[in-house]
Amino acid sequence: MDDKILKYVKQADEVWHAGDIGKREVITAIETLTPVKGVYGNIDDAKIRQEFPLHNRFYCEGVEVWITHIGGYPGRYNSEIRSEIYANPPKLFISGHSHILKVMHDKKTGLLHMNPGAAGIYGFHQVRTMLRFVIEGETIRDLEVVEFKK
Repeated sequence: MDDKILKYVKQADEVWHAGDIGKREVITAIETLTPVKGVYGNIDDAKIRQEFPLHNRFYCEGVEVWITHIGGYPGRYNSEIRSEIYANPPKLFISGHSHILKVMHDKKTGLLHMNPGAAGIYGFHQVRTMLRFVIEGETIRDLEVVEFKK
């Protein structure tokens, strides 16, 4: 965790983490500034898996949100969630795992898919990224990509 990221954390009402937390200290640093919702990722240890679920589905104002680590993309969802996402899609679906920042609408379900990329220093990504946006009522707006040099 570094001051560049914490600068943005201080501005957020809440941080949503899409998994691969790595060390509990990451969450501790964020929690001192703002509440955290998240899921565990495939690199996370048993302690983090006890604290965070595999799937986190909740409402933020009028927007149903589903966060999971290995979720896939519109048209290529993970086989373990595919039937649920088509039968009961959220308005906002956030997944991680790929370390590739991607935001796209799913025309079949109407949901908005976001993958924030990776803000950590480990992994194959060349640029550290995260997303920030505003939810107001049922509207998701002011989406911004935040980039940091690795």
